[in-house]
This record gives sequence, C-alpha cells and structure tokens, in this order.
Amino acid sequence: MHPRPLPSQRVLVTVLGFYMMLQAISTDLYLPSLPGLARTFGVPPATVALTLSVFVLVYGTMQLVLGPMSDRYGRYPALVGGLALYAGASVAAAQAPSIGILIGARAVQAIGCCGVVVAARAIVRDAYTPTAGARVLAQASSILAMGPLFGPLLGGVLEVHYGFRGAFVVLALVSASLLAVTLWLRLETAPAPDPQALRPRAIASNYVTVLKSRQFRVYTLAASASYGNLFAFISGSSFVLIGVLGVPTTLYGVCFAFCVCGYLAGTFACRRLLARDGVPRALQRGAWLALAASLVLCTLAAAGVHHWAALLLPTFGIFMGHGVVFPCSQAGSVAPFPRLAGAAAGMFGFLLMAAAAGIGTLIGGTHNGTVFPLVFTMTVCGVATFAAARLGVARLPVEIL
Repeated sequence: MHPRPLPSQRVLVTVLGFYMMLQAISTDLYLPSLPGLARTFGVPPATVALTLSVFVLVYGTMQLVLGPMSDRYGRYPALVGGLALYAGASVAAAQAPSIGILIGARAVQAIGCCGVVVAARAIVRDAYTPTAGARVLAQASSILAMGPLFGPLLGGVLEVHYGFRGAFVVLALVSASLLAVTLWLRLETAPAPDPQALRPRAIASNYVTVLKSRQFRVYTLAASASYGNLFAFISGSSFVLIGVLGVPTTLYGVCFAFCVCGYLAGTFACRRLLARDGVPRALQRGAWLALAASLVLCTLAAAGVHHWAALLLPTFGIFMGHGVVFPCSQAGSVAPFPRLAGAAAGMFGFLLMAAAAGIGTLIGGTHNGTVFPLVFTMTVCGVATFAAARLGVARLPVEIL
C-alpha cells in the first residue's frame, strides 16, 4: 500500500495534534477517578499512582525501541500498530477486575500510545525545518490542549455515573476513530527505510550519537524539567484538591481545565515569540515565567495560604510557561538529526518520561495529607527548567538552529 500525498498543512497539523493528544488524555481523562480507584480496589494512593507512573515508565522506555522501528519500517506502520494496540488495551482496562490487571492494561496501552507519539514527532522533523517545526508543534499543541482541557471535565462526569471504567471506554472509542482516520490518510514521511535501524549495534551507535549532542541534551533537560512540573500536578492535584482542599469531585475537572487554559495561552504566545525571537529566546522567556510562577506557589504555601486558588493561580502560570518551553524543546532537541529523527524522538521521549515517572512515584509516595509535597516538587521543577534554559540553551551557539 503506497502512502497518499501529504494533506494540507492545516489537516496535517490537526491530525498531529490529535496523535499527540492521545498521551495527554490517557492520564487526564481518568484523573478524577484516582481517589475512587483507591476505594474501589481497597489499595493505598501509592498503589493507585502506579497506574500513572507505570504508564509513563513503559511509554518512555518503549520509545527507545519504537523510535528506531519507525526509522526502519516507516511512520505509517508505527501509527497503525500503535493505535490498534492502544484501542485493545483500553477495552481491557475498562473490564479490569483488579488493580493489578488495570496496571497491566495501562502498560500495554502505553506501548501503543508510544508508537503513535514517536511517529508524530518524527513526522514533524521529516516534513519541516527546525524553526517551522517548532511553529507546527505549537499549533499542534493548541489542539493537544483540548484533551486536558475537557478531559478532566468529562472524566468527572464519567466517574460519578460510571466509575473509572467509563473513561477507558471513551479512550477506546477515541483511539478507534483515530485509527480509521490514519488508515484513510496513510501518512508516510520517512526519507527512506533504514535496514540497519533495528540492529543492536546500530541502535547503540545512533543513541550514542544523539546523546553526544550538547544541543540535544540541554533542550531535553529543559523539556524534562518543564514536563515534570506538569506531571507533578497531574499526579497529585486530585489528592490535594479533592482530599486536602475540599474541592468536589465534579468540580475537579474545572480546576484542571483552568490550568490547561494557561498551557493553551502559552502555545499561542509561543507562535508569536518564535516569529519575533526564534527558538532559543522563546524557550528562555517561557522558562522565566515558569520560575516566577513556581516561586509564587511555594511562597504562598509556606506562608500558610492553603486554598484552591493559591494552588491554581500559580499553576496557570506554570502551565503557560510550559506551553512556550515544550514546543521549542521538542524542535530544538531533534533538529541536529534529519536522518535519525525517530531515534532522536525516541531518546527525547524516554528521558522525558523517565523523569515524569520518577516524579509521579515521588508524589504518590510522599503524599501526607498536606499541600507541601506537591508544591515543593513543582517548585524544584520550575527552578530546574529555568536553570536548563539559562545555563544550557542560552549558551549554545547562536547559529545552532
């Protein structure tokens, strides 16, 4: 089966946005169910947190395999196989009789999701220059934001009426719909199949090449710290807002959506900043915002202001900073590798998700019925994002992009 010609940029950006949104809604849609999962299966919050951290760990690790696989066989097979696997795992999760089965289904779901997102990132590097790719990623991220914006709202309703199973039924329907679109479009942008891409020695050599790039390292560090900030909120916000600050479960989605509006605003700001300042300076401006918001969050908590507004307002700023930092980081990290786009995207995603998994596990294990573990973790991530931008990205040669 031959690939179709690439669709218009508007269609391509829209489809890429939905591919990338799959990872976001995989967590955000069932966030309101996390406290209920602990009650349903009679397990502590740390065990429930494994449904997040295991997903992220498997998702990140498999990028080291599926990235090179997309270089070997192409982007289209990675998309089709990933979506089919994800849909099947979502059905299994919806029927899970125990927390162990649910965690296992989440692991399989993560493999499918990984194939889709790695292929989407590689498509951007295949089809666009680095600066144009950053703009495309910012546009796609605006679509991606619709998932976390409306996901928790829908998830809260589903939890009240159907329990956690309703969220996974919806995920199965979404992935099946994307599979149908993918089969129709037959997107393929890989320059040419690389028959060496899956040989162990070639994989190791390619990853060594990627990791030796200073540009890759500093952009990936900025992305990991920024995403870690978001994942801390994703992992702990339902326990803090619902269990500590008394927000009703049905309103948790509204709180989360408010913060996602910050991310959406950041993606729009990113487009303007890219046109005016370029990738490195735009990223640094986003990092400044993330630092300022994180420090405000920590100051309020330390001063004893424990209120939902004291958590949500600074987090809006953190999410807005991420909306600038992340598209720039993705484009900057893979820019040096036009022939190894899949491998570079895979290593980027692996390091990103490894950091997120560690933070998710930390949040679950340190939750003590107060706001402090969440707030302090987010503050550290904000400082790390700024440090990576100022001490890493700002010191790269100007002509590197």
